[in-house]
Amino acid sequence: MLACARDPPAPQAADVDEVAAMKRFARQLMWLLGLCVSTAWADPVMYSTSLSGANEVPANLSPATGTLSVGFDAAANTLSVDLNFADLTGSTVVAHLHCCAGPGVNAGVAVGLTGFVSGVTAATYNRLFDLTDSSIYAAAFLASAGGNATDAASALGAALAAGQVYVNIHTTTFAGGEIRGNLLAVPEPGALALVAVALLAFGLTRAHGHRWVTRRLAAATAARR
Repeated sequence: MLACARDPPAPQAADVDEVAAMKRFARQLMWLLGLCVSTAWADPVMYSTSLSGANEVPANLSPATGTLSVGFDAAANTLSVDLNFADLTGSTVVAHLHCCAGPGVNAGVAVGLTGFVSGVTAATYNRLFDLTDSSIYAAAFLASAGGNATDAASALGAALAAGQVYVNIHTTTFAGGEIRGNLLAVPEPGALALVAVALLAFGLTRAHGHRWVTRRLAAATAARR
């Protein structure tokens, strides 16, 4: 005996309310995602590193330590540098940002830290560089980037993003560099918030979907009885 086909159950009020709630949630989620994305990729992009003798090539046993924070602002064409160091075994001579090489590899000078104090074993250095000023770049780096500040700034920004810029402090004890560190991007609060929102959205969407499917199955089962 053939079973007669039945019309699908009509949408229940709870289903309509659930769909409306999911649409409202989707709109709110898109607003939050847009806010997080705009924050996550806002200028300046921050980079940081810890300096040590172990990072030098070749490595040394200097007890000195240091930290560096760099802010690359492509919109304002500026590069902020905040450097702290202490316990050098020799007196400072010069310090540079080198490009373009990762850890364990030496590279040429890209930007000299103008105004860096010499003759000390500990200090704090802060400076804001104008990326449109071709004089801040080492001659060889500027030439390799096309000979102009615009391309040099772009090359420096790309190298920073790739983890291929390091700071090196040269001293009377270690002429080739006593402590160094490769700069790495600092996670932005907006980027972390973006991940959190995505995870929240996934969890809530699964919860909404599970309740909707459960109700639809229950309605279909009841209709067959």
